[in-house]
Amino acid sequence: MHRVPFMATRGAQAYEGLRPLPVTVLLDNVRSMYNVGAFFRTADAAGLEKLLLCGITAYPPKHAITKTALGAEDRVPWEHSWDAAATVAGMRERGYEIAAIETSPRAMDLFDWRPRFPVCLLFGHEVDGVQPPLLEQADSFICVPMLGSEHSLNVATAGGVVIYELLRKYRRLREATQT
Repeated sequence: MHRVPFMATRGAQAYEGLRPLPVTVLLDNVRSMYNVGAFFRTADAAGLEKLLLCGITAYPPKHAITKTALGAEDRVPWEHSWDAAATVAGMRERGYEIAAIETSPRAMDLFDWRPRFPVCLLFGHEVDGVQPPLLEQADSFICVPMLGSEHSLNVATAGGVVIYELLRKYRRLREATQT
């Protein structure tokens, strides 16, 4: 069966000129290589600028990353650094809004957030979340609304939700400035 890419079949005009999406994702101490692979796949699908893999976060080539990334690890620009705090400081110097994705009471609802592009999203360890030294550098604290009994999503699932909401917001922003 031959698959035609979605963008080639419908809706392409609404997304022309949006790639790369001015969003970089920093994964700090994400321990599951399957989650890392899922971020690569989502980054490719949404046209993100880059993935920053920090601390113990695995980086290609690794079989478990490839298994979920399905080749996206070869298309998405990425870098690895052991020092996440220095990496975040570098993004700030380049003019990025630093947004920590977390479940704390101080976090703003994702759908109410008005991002200041370009944005660097911080995602942390699957259990411990974003480290305090990185939280201290954040401009914004963002949470995905949770209506069920659980208080969090899998980190890669949360990443997909946040990234696609940013794609929607960036598209609307571009449409508003072109009219």
